[in-house]
Amino acid sequence: MFRWFEGLVDPYVTYKENDTPPKRLYPFLREYAEPFMRVFWITGIASVIIAIIEVWLMAYLGRLVDILATGTPAEVWAQSGLEFILVAVFILTLRPAVHVAQVMLLNNSILPNFGTLVRWRAHKHVLRQSVGWFEDDFAGRIANRIMQTPPAAGEVIFQLFDAITFAIAYLVAAAILLGQADLRLLLPLMLWIVPYLWLLRWVVTRIGPASEAASNARSAVTGRVVDSYTNIHSVKMFAHHDREINYAKEAIEEARRTFQIEMRLYTIMDAGLMILNGVLIVGVVGWAIWLWMQGAASVGLVAVATSLTLRLNAMSGWIMWAITNFFRQLGVVAEGMLTIAQPVTLLDRTDAKPLAVTEGAVQISNLSHHYGRKAGGLDRINLNIAPGEKVGLVGQSGAGKSTLVKLLLRFYDAEKGTISIDGQDISHATQDSLRSAIGMVQQDSALLHRTVRENILYGNPDATEEQMIVAAQRAEAHDFILGLADNEGNTGYDARVGERGIKLSGGQRQRISLARVILKDAPILLLDEATSALDSEIEAAIQQTLYGMMEGKTVIAIAHRLSTIAQLDRIIVMDQGRIVEEGKHDALLAANGQYARFWARQSGGFLGQSEQVAE
Repeated sequence: MFRWFEGLVDPYVTYKENDTPPKRLYPFLREYAEPFMRVFWITGIASVIIAIIEVWLMAYLGRLVDILATGTPAEVWAQSGLEFILVAVFILTLRPAVHVAQVMLLNNSILPNFGTLVRWRAHKHVLRQSVGWFEDDFAGRIANRIMQTPPAAGEVIFQLFDAITFAIAYLVAAAILLGQADLRLLLPLMLWIVPYLWLLRWVVTRIGPASEAASNARSAVTGRVVDSYTNIHSVKMFAHHDREINYAKEAIEEARRTFQIEMRLYTIMDAGLMILNGVLIVGVVGWAIWLWMQGAASVGLVAVATSLTLRLNAMSGWIMWAITNFFRQLGVVAEGMLTIAQPVTLLDRTDAKPLAVTEGAVQISNLSHHYGRKAGGLDRINLNIAPGEKVGLVGQSGAGKSTLVKLLLRFYDAEKGTISIDGQDISHATQDSLRSAIGMVQQDSALLHRTVRENILYGNPDATEEQMIVAAQRAEAHDFILGLADNEGNTGYDARVGERGIKLSGGQRQRISLARVILKDAPILLLDEATSALDSEIEAAIQQTLYGMMEGKTVIAIAHRLSTIAQLDRIIVMDQGRIVEEGKHDALLAANGQYARFWARQSGGFLGQSEQVAE
């Protein structure tokens, strides 16, 4: 039975991805709720039926009191025994059947699957964002919003069907019941419900914004804490423990302040509710007793009015809490939407086709990109790289080298100009096919917090074990991998490397990254200080591996250590976003220009850095 209810909705059902999610809350939720609409309707109807049954039981209590007052036990049983039996059967069978069905729809069909669907689709949407989008936010805050929005959305649905739908149906049915008994009983009920609704509206209009502010503050705490943990080496190295504590404390204090404001609203709500409920009990029960004293009402009616009023007294706090919690969770969802509902701006064109790399020629025409600013980046770059040509990029920080590589990978769309590979504009190709055709080894060789095997196979998940080991051997990584062990007892290729590969040395991370790219075997190779983290002995061995990797590939290599690119086919010198020199190593030295000055200033093969400008 559980499996049947749990399988009513598939949270991973195929859907059309929306590049521009709705910015308003209810359309946003409605889009996620589309696969659940049929189940929602059935659950809502079941909630209404349960509420009507509960009110009917109260009404039957009054009838029962009146029946018992009509005669002796024998006479009562003779006249109403069959009725009592039927009511008992109904209470023991149909009533729990409807209730259990509603509970299983809510707890087993909706809640696990709805939260899963929201988290799955939100994660898919966020992963489609550009690299630049991630660079503009805390990874911790993004992750926190992805994690807290689904349970909040699930709580919204839970309160909607478990409390709000039931409460509305119960109040309507109770009013009808009292009105049928004596219309005058509706007067104290109406005198109670008007200020009750006013109090509810007062709380609700404030709880949503207060909850969103508190949720945003909690996300900020997560972002700052995760930032400290991720960069723990820098924190320890610079002895900034206290500074990081204070940095987190600012966000923690803001989270406390916003939570205090939120809790004040609940306190005001509880105090006001206690006063209103006293008025409700005295008004309705007192009015019913007065009617009985006038001979206008039976004892059964007094019993019905009393039981309904006490039930409403108990429910009123629950209803108000449920509704305020409903809007509180909506506030959490609204805060999560700041991440989840952001449009994906770096998209494949509707007519995009897979990139077909036949030779590996790269053509760059009038390329400019300044990240939306007036300076920095690239300025009118023109560059043609022949198939199989090995090109080195040289320039001080801020010259535009990394920007050129990012645009080639289409991490950003160029503001002006084009990049083509084998005559195909990369903006007209699918992003996945473009990046599948390019292998890159970066200076910052961060790894996934997974096993060594998973990290290397990231380059080619379909590779065999033998191919993976060969790639590791070519990267001079196989021997040290065999000696690895993690705190879970895994060894060798099954050992986990820690977050960003923190358990390994920089040289070990670099060699695993090289093995990953070797296994990928892409026709275009980008090297960004590929051997910067290696010691001299390992670097000498890796250089031979790199030269082997370059065979038959188009290569673009960024290097500050000029000796690593001196043997390449051509060297491009960049300055302030432009190409200022190009040619072979010897020709550039003979020209006695900027490259020659770089070479002359080298110490140990490194390019002197006179300025640090963000690329």
